[in-house]
Amino acid sequence: MNAPFALLASALLLTGASTVFAASSVDLTVQGLITPSACTPSLSSGGVIDHGKVAAKDLSPVNWTGLGDHTLQLNITCEAPTLLALQGVDNRGGSPDAYNGYGLGLVDGKKLGMYLLSLDNATSGGAPISVLESRDSGLTWQESFSGDVMPRAHLASFGDSSTGSWAPTPVQNVTSDMKVTTMIGPTAGMNLANEIPILGSATVEVKYL
Repeated sequence: MNAPFALLASALLLTGASTVFAASSVDLTVQGLITPSACTPSLSSGGVIDHGKVAAKDLSPVNWTGLGDHTLQLNITCEAPTLLALQGVDNRGGSPDAYNGYGLGLVDGKKLGMYLLSLDNATSGGAPISVLESRDSGLTWQESFSGDVMPRAHLASFGDSSTGSWAPTPVQNVTSDMKVTTMIGPTAGMNLANEIPILGSATVEVKYL
């Protein structure tokens, strides 16, 4: 009479042990997708904007000093129609506005200034196409209007609202104006006795959706 009870008790103990073990583990999944189509971005003028020499006396000690807007042509060429997005990466750092701006470095530990990027007048295959932005890593999209900056934390893409909501469209050849607005911060406290390089560096990455 005791043997069946002992076997049942052992089974219950084993079941309990298995449950405890499972709760102490976690699964890992590594996944992705290899796309057969690759896209190559390029910028006019080799992606270089040269402000030349700026006199220190022309910079405001208390206000921002704009160095003007410059426009480059961004071109993206894909091997086939591709869903893509763009994201800016600041290689230099030190921007006073780390959300929207790209830095120009430091002067004695003080942030020199920043530049802003914006996309406008985009065409796909020669036809106008809207510039889009996503603030949630591509989950939702909205139209980006002329003059809207391209924050580093956002994704940019190209598409329309033909499906009832804004969404990226597969593109093969896209061109767009990329406006670069450079500003020097208030110079009070900066040591400008020697020449200071204005040196910003950013990478525009193509991300496949």
